[in-house]
Amino acid sequence: MKIRSTVSLIFGALLVTTTEAVPDYRYFVAGGTCAAISHGITTPIDVVKTRMQAQPELFENKGLTQSTLSILKSDGPEVLLAGLGPTVVGYGIEGAMKFGVYEVMKPLMANLLKDSTAVAYIAASVFAGAVAAILLCPMESTRIRVVTDKEYAGKGLLSALPKLIREEGLLSTFSGIWAMLAKQIPYTMAKQVSFDLVAGLLYTLFLNRDTFGELTADDIKWVVSVLAAFCASLFACIFSQPGDMILTETYKSASQNGFAGVIKSIYDKGGVGGFFTGTGARIVHVGAIITSQLVIYDIVKQLLGLPATGSH
Repeated sequence: MKIRSTVSLIFGALLVTTTEAVPDYRYFVAGGTCAAISHGITTPIDVVKTRMQAQPELFENKGLTQSTLSILKSDGPEVLLAGLGPTVVGYGIEGAMKFGVYEVMKPLMANLLKDSTAVAYIAASVFAGAVAAILLCPMESTRIRVVTDKEYAGKGLLSALPKLIREEGLLSTFSGIWAMLAKQIPYTMAKQVSFDLVAGLLYTLFLNRDTFGELTADDIKWVVSVLAAFCASLFACIFSQPGDMILTETYKSASQNGFAGVIKSIYDKGGVGGFFTGTGARIVHVGAIITSQLVIYDIVKQLLGLPATGSH
């Protein structure tokens, strides 16, 4: 019942707010495109990171490279593409909603919170992250099971998701909703808000053209996109790492411990440091995802006739 009421509350609020502003479909298209591509091409890193989190005893004192070689030796190269289908589909939908809802909510929050642009952006990102988290739950549940559970090894989206629903029920794929929210809200907040604010600051800095010589307007857009995206990746990784660990622990098996029980289990195994297991791999993974994702987002936005982030 708690899950249903949470879903109803968030989507009810979304329905109310979108009646006051017509959403621009281009933000949804750009968001879905950049998320599907960026998460898809980094699937091998995500597989290694998820394995390190789900089986820490097997990868103790091993870094990203050593863990990758160990997985290749034991399972073969094809395992690095495990969960590709759920990743592309799930994050394509999640990205469309995350970026689209964020852009819809920004002006609405700015009108409500007129004294602080940063607070308005944070509020918009929290809402967008919550909506995206709910939509992503079934796909992320399937992806983690494919990567960590031998009964699901080698299965694609069309076989793994029905199997999971058949064995444990549809609502089981939303059993990690609180864990997903714990990851996605800090992730979205740090990524979206820092990208917006850092991009805006960089454009202000680059207005002093004498300082930067012969840089053209197109050069500045590229430099701003890459630098702002890189900064956003660091913030997003740090803020969402504990939530990512909780999510992996929740979904790696049919756990009945609940959200609080999962947190206690992680803490009992490794203390506070347990929440940062696999951080090195995730910094590489998240850095690659967000930097490529936000640059692609800006490119697709401009191809669709929208301004670059922070330039207006």
